[in-house]
Amino acid sequence: MTTPKEVKVAIIQHPPTYMNLASSIEKAKAFIKEAAGHGAGLIVFPETWLPGYPVWLDYAPNAGIWDHPPAKALFRLLAENSPQLDAPEIKALIELAGQLNVHVVMGMHERLGGTLYNTMLFISNDGNTVLPHRKLMPTYTERLVWGRGDGSTLPVLDTDFGKLSGLICWEHWMPLARAAMHAKHETVHIAQWPMVKGLHQIASRHYAFEGQCFVVAAGCMLSKQEALDGITSHAGGDEAATLVEEIPVEDNELLLRGGSAVIAPDVSYLSEPMYDQAGIIYADIDPAIIPEGHLFLDTNGHYSRPDVFRLEVDDRPQNGVEFLSGK
Repeated sequence: MTTPKEVKVAIIQHPPTYMNLASSIEKAKAFIKEAAGHGAGLIVFPETWLPGYPVWLDYAPNAGIWDHPPAKALFRLLAENSPQLDAPEIKALIELAGQLNVHVVMGMHERLGGTLYNTMLFISNDGNTVLPHRKLMPTYTERLVWGRGDGSTLPVLDTDFGKLSGLICWEHWMPLARAAMHAKHETVHIAQWPMVKGLHQIASRHYAFEGQCFVVAAGCMLSKQEALDGITSHAGGDEAATLVEEIPVEDNELLLRGGSAVIAPDVSYLSEPMYDQAGIIYADIDPAIIPEGHLFLDTNGHYSRPDVFRLEVDDRPQNGVEFLSGK
């Protein structure tokens, strides 16, 4: 049996240029180059970093009003800045990952047809493998902007440091989703969040112990002013900015506070949570220690009871329309 190699992980806890895809891609490329220059082999961005988490859903008092012009204008701007998986901007990230020999995990709004998805994109270090995971269940007001993923996007990326996969935000409170991922024997699990506040730290640390894997918990930084600046960087962005302007906090106040951390299988922190400052968080991961925890717990092995409990996962694509001719 080949022992997985050690890897340095980097979490990008910098804000994007909010709602501006082109500028955010340039920032992402610069951050990837910086992290690779510090020896990182795995570089992780937070939830929907491209082009930014929809903070207005949590804070803006008029976000859910039917046919509200500012809400429509902001969603249109979001859609216009949400790439398809084959977009030139995504191809640029893939090429860069291959050039620098780094694995990249990007959180993004993915546009597929007329629907947006909350997608975690896994890019291999040779640029030859690109695997999406679409969030299975948007949470609460998130259903205003995202569709639901299906079981066909629960990928595992094989790397020289082991199996890499992940879940997004409140998927970590879906017990059956966790069980499905544990059955894939993750070495490194990416937990993407808008920010990793106290409750999210609990979920991330619990996942590390339950799955006996390393957890990279990635959260973002964003102030109200940074959100406004990004929206109004577009011509005609004033109406779209209205929802964010109405958020009842000062312009310099943080809407997302970071909290990124790297957690070992025994729930200890390899990198303590970092709040209220932008930066890149680094930690060294040694997969060789994982078998130690399996002495006590292997939820898909000696600590399972398949004679009592069984989970069936439908990992087929769920398409609303199928043409039997195949055309």
